[in-house]
Amino acid sequence: MISLDFSFNILTRDLSYYLENQVKVGLFGSGVGLSLVLGFSAAYTCYYLISVAKKPQLISGGKKFYQFLREQCPVVSETYYPTFWCWESRIQTLLRPFVTAKPGVVYRNELIKAADGGQISLDWFDNDDSLSHPDPATRPTVLLLPGLTGTSRESYILHMVQQSRDLGYRCVVFNNRGVSGETLLTPRTYCAANTEDLETVIEHIQRTNEAAPIMAAGVSMGGMMLANYLGRKGRETCLKGVVVFSAGWDVFECTASLEKPLDRFLFNSYLTSCLQASVHRHRPVLEKCYDIDHVMKARTIREFDERFTSIMFGYPTNDDYYRDASPVHRLKSVQVPMLCLNAADDVFSPSHAIPVEAVKQNPNLALLITCHGGHIGFLEGLWPRQSTYMDRVFKQFAKAVIEQGSRLQDLS
Repeated sequence: MISLDFSFNILTRDLSYYLENQVKVGLFGSGVGLSLVLGFSAAYTCYYLISVAKKPQLISGGKKFYQFLREQCPVVSETYYPTFWCWESRIQTLLRPFVTAKPGVVYRNELIKAADGGQISLDWFDNDDSLSHPDPATRPTVLLLPGLTGTSRESYILHMVQQSRDLGYRCVVFNNRGVSGETLLTPRTYCAANTEDLETVIEHIQRTNEAAPIMAAGVSMGGMMLANYLGRKGRETCLKGVVVFSAGWDVFECTASLEKPLDRFLFNSYLTSCLQASVHRHRPVLEKCYDIDHVMKARTIREFDERFTSIMFGYPTNDDYYRDASPVHRLKSVQVPMLCLNAADDVFSPSHAIPVEAVKQNPNLALLITCHGGHIGFLEGLWPRQSTYMDRVFKQFAKAVIEQGSRLQDLS
């Protein structure tokens, strides 16, 4: 028994000596540990460069628009290098609001009346210090549409305002009813299918600055609303061009993807609670027309839409609403140059639902698909605080539309 204990003590001592000296020295010196670290780093770098960092796929329905983008927006041809430590879709989506900076922007708020007696909140960045466009009457205007529960204070909106400021342009952010602190005057909010408020806003912007060119950018649901608007209006719009980021093209596929267990836990439940918080904030005016207690029990976006959104906008069923809200059905009618950026790994807009074939049939459309980027992520660089791939696409396309717009007048 004494011999066994003695042997065990010797073994323990020898193992401790090896761990304290060989492995410890190896990790930070020249031993086995360093070799493992270097080997793993080399393998990860090879995997990243071969499988993660790739050039985006550019698809267009016409050679003229395709060539225009290649010449005026070099970013569409460059390899997209996602941030190497957070290139996975969900991580990009979750981290973007926290790691990207929020540039300081001072807005001028304006409340305009809607046809039903409601009010719409617009946040203007006038850019009166613009050197390239000092005359406010002709200063180009960029209309920005945030996502589902977003406002003018979202980091991605602030970044686009900053990019527009650098170009010398004016910005105006269209906040959907009831989300930016204004009082809801009528029992009506917003949805992706209804574009009446957007039409009111665009007409107001045009009347305010009749000589200024206008383009628009929409993110997520804001992009869906823009695409539906263009599909309805055809050529009857003053917009010179549109860029859409991370739009959901088929709402049925989007909601099905977000109802998968992990994505429901990470995204769906949170967004549903944000929608419910907005309803609760305006409960006094909404409870006159809707069963708010029933709405507050919804656990998914689909349940929320079944109990609230589809009823508010008069659809017989929620499926009817989802069908009308899906921009894929209106892409053939778009008559304004529209660039769409989607990531193939976006769980909000799954790759199989990205309308590649529909885009190929319309010379006014172009689709830019990255392998990675998540939903409104597109983080790049070692520490992606100041700029994203999406920001670069926006800035180059906005400049091209405003300054070379004459080349886009007839893309057929």
